[in-house]
Amino acid sequence: MPPQIETDEHKALRAAVAALGAKYGRDYITRTVAEGRHPTELWQEAGKLGYLGVNLPEEHGGGGGGIAELSIVLEELGAAGSPLLMLVVSPAICGTVIARFGTEEQKRTWLPGLSDGSRLMAFGITEPDAGSNSHRITTTARRDPASGDWLLTGRKVFISGVDMADAVLIVGRTEDARTGRLKPCLFIVPTDAEGFHKRPIDMELNAAEKQFELTLDDVRLPAAALVGDEDAGLLQLFAGLNPERIMTAAFAIGMGRYALSRAIEYARDRTVWKAPIGAHQAIAHPLAQAHIDLELARLMMQKAAHLYDAGDDIGAGEAANMAKYAAGEACVRAVDQAVHTLGGNGLTREFGLASLITAARVARIAPVSREMILNYVSHQTLGLPKSY
Repeated sequence: MPPQIETDEHKALRAAVAALGAKYGRDYITRTVAEGRHPTELWQEAGKLGYLGVNLPEEHGGGGGGIAELSIVLEELGAAGSPLLMLVVSPAICGTVIARFGTEEQKRTWLPGLSDGSRLMAFGITEPDAGSNSHRITTTARRDPASGDWLLTGRKVFISGVDMADAVLIVGRTEDARTGRLKPCLFIVPTDAEGFHKRPIDMELNAAEKQFELTLDDVRLPAAALVGDEDAGLLQLFAGLNPERIMTAAFAIGMGRYALSRAIEYARDRTVWKAPIGAHQAIAHPLAQAHIDLELARLMMQKAAHLYDAGDDIGAGEAANMAKYAAGEACVRAVDQAVHTLGGNGLTREFGLASLITAARVARIAPVSREMILNYVSHQTLGLPKSY
């Protein structure tokens, strides 16, 4: 595939979102975290400007674009120091799944609100005993023969933004009537449903978006809560996971760009022995390498988004995993080098880089670890045998 050169529309979108991000900046995010609240003002303004739903269908209030456009939004907000993590979840995963597989009623109910930011949806897949192995998911849904309702029971962990969300798109399993085996299905579960309980997880990571453990105790859902075809759950699940990986790459690239920009600014101004420290190759070369790594990761992210938006789910799966891997590694290195460039100042609250050390690790760990991506590439791409 030839390199994807950005269109004029994409360049204009980048510039507009960068301006919005600069209006808020890192200080705004730091302040909201310190106050224990969410970046509501930025979220709402991004929604009003059409950025949150840029990937969703126009007939349901969206921008009619794709993951390529939404990844630009997240990357540029991150590069300005004001990323919105829930962009990965609400419009990218949940919005995409509902737009592709939801009923007309589900689309009318959810997509306009997800597009303008007035509604928000979280995503629940990870379980205490089922991290990367989605086949071990034990959250189950069974039919009430008397009413036709679904009864959902199980636990989820590390679910982002549940306290902000109107509903959670839960990955559960139902029994196949033909084989008796459990198969994945997706359900829209309102956060105020009876039997739905959330508990915040005490995280070292300081972020605006809190993490939660969920307990589902016979949560009763109408038949219409099931998203799409009961027999197409795996296809629907991966339709959401590929955008998640692409958007995580955008999150990482934006963070890496922000850290790098602060380090470059410092290296230009900080003068030792009559010359800016950036004049020395020991400082300049690692920063140049970090920039190269981030640019290469962005190219793979753009390829993944292009393949996904073109409907090539298989090709997008490989590229999305590679993009997430490359971006996570590039982000960690960029943040580390930025902190190192500032020396002691890199660990101060004044410069605000030290907190990114922990945040950068997220892109290596979530939503799938780099080791599992290497497993995927070695098995699926290289055709090597599995060790498990």
